[in-house]
Amino acid sequence: MNSDFSDSDLARAVSALQQGGVVAYPTEAVYGLGCDPHNEIAVSNLLALKQRDIGKGLLLIAVDIAQLTPYLAPVTSAQWSNAAASWPGAITWVFPATMAVPVWILGNHQSVAVRVTAHPLAKQLCQRFGAPIVSTSANIHNHPPACSAFEVNSLFPHGLAVVLSGELGGIDKPTPIRDVLTGNWIRQ
Repeated sequence: MNSDFSDSDLARAVSALQQGGVVAYPTEAVYGLGCDPHNEIAVSNLLALKQRDIGKGLLLIAVDIAQLTPYLAPVTSAQWSNAAASWPGAITWVFPATMAVPVWILGNHQSVAVRVTAHPLAKQLCQRFGAPIVSTSANIHNHPPACSAFEVNSLFPHGLAVVLSGELGGIDKPTPIRDVLTGNWIRQ
């Protein structure tokens, strides 16, 4: 997978996350917007850019399962195995949340959507940041998501700290979402 970003671009994006900025980056299916999930102002800015209601909640992506475990309440070993077997990958799972998940990430839910990303750039971003990041499609709420850095810059000419340029992961629709407790598909 070719990417147009440089190591210095990635360093700028990580620095922006650390300073409360919102960044855009390619994911498995579409461009994503991300920020530090523990920075309420950053999350508020991201939601304002998207014109999205805080009640819907936001998902977190991580480089590995270890980054996510503080946020995930215990589930059965079979439920855990189902989720873990799909990672790294393009499936998002909804888990019961621990108290470590900020209320502005939960929205109106007691659960949190999480994914161990398989996208090389998104993985590097989480790894260098040292924690999961918010990941939501780069779009105005209820509009089609951006699929290139050019589209991101057109949609959001102001408000983004860094836009990382790179290829998408080859999935042609938003990533599927499953409920870890029931195994039911929320979005297929």
